[in-house]
Amino acid sequence: MAVSVRDVAAAAGVSVGTVSNVLNQPDKVAATTVERVQGVIAELGFVRNDAARQLRAGRSRSIGLIVPDAGNPFFADVARGAEARADEDSLAVLLGNSDENASREDSYLDLFREQRVNGVLITPASEDDDKLLRVQASGIPVVLVDREVPGSAFCSVSVDDVEGGFLAARHLLRIGRRRLAFVGGPEGITQVAQRLEGARRAIAEVAGATLEVIRMPALTVLHGRAAGEEIAARRERPDAVFAANDLLAVGLLQALTMFRSLRVPEDIALVGYDDIDFATATVVPLTSVRQPAQLIGRTAVELLLRSISDPHGDYERRVRFRPELIVRQSTDG
Repeated sequence: MAVSVRDVAAAAGVSVGTVSNVLNQPDKVAATTVERVQGVIAELGFVRNDAARQLRAGRSRSIGLIVPDAGNPFFADVARGAEARADEDSLAVLLGNSDENASREDSYLDLFREQRVNGVLITPASEDDDKLLRVQASGIPVVLVDREVPGSAFCSVSVDDVEGGFLAARHLLRIGRRRLAFVGGPEGITQVAQRLEGARRAIAEVAGATLEVIRMPALTVLHGRAAGEEIAARRERPDAVFAANDLLAVGLLQALTMFRSLRVPEDIALVGYDDIDFATATVVPLTSVRQPAQLIGRTAVELLLRSISDPHGDYERRVRFRPELIVRQSTDG
């Protein structure tokens, strides 16, 4: 049976209130009493119930973070940045992986509300903001991560993905490629749609350039490999591929270079998106559009803390970063 505060008080010969003060405000208790109570705590193996204490106080020392794919290094870096900033205010980050599943996302939102988190950072799995509005209406502020909804009630931290898609396609066009393919995920993913929009804008500026769209069920290495095998098996192939993220690009690179002995970039140039750490370690280092992932996480926590301390203050509630094209051997061979 777990040792309670009452057990500690009885063994130390003090009141429950004194034990509470030793745990929370030791400066209000005589040094000899603090020493005696701490000795009993160590002897009995008492562990304080922070969860219960926080629920009584009406708040916790945690922030909820929901991402669509915790296995994606980009979102791992976002989480790392959020954790680093939250730690500066003695807050913990609770991570939930929605896997692009709306019902799973709902379960995490319910859990975080039950835990009385200070706020929620989220990359939503759908365009339905009603559930997030309900969370915010319950007193828990929400910050959108890697997504911006103009005119919405939420703070947001995002990257200009339309510009990112434009940078990627324009680079391929500038190195002389004209038959481009865009390998992306499901149409409902906002970021993918915006990157495709940017690529189409670049294509529209060059006479004779074409852009084929290849949809995959998910943005993973395995799906990138499947797309690469399909492209490699063709007689007529694109001379450049823009992948919606680096995981797809890594899979494409594996299929093109390992299974069909195509040369990258000589036969097919390849650009990814996110610039994850692994982009520099592939067999052909990957050109990619960089997003400042850790800075996104840090900034999201900053916005959350400001919205808690000054909900009606005069500060920028929507932060949008500009992407940067990082050129490597997959397009510059």
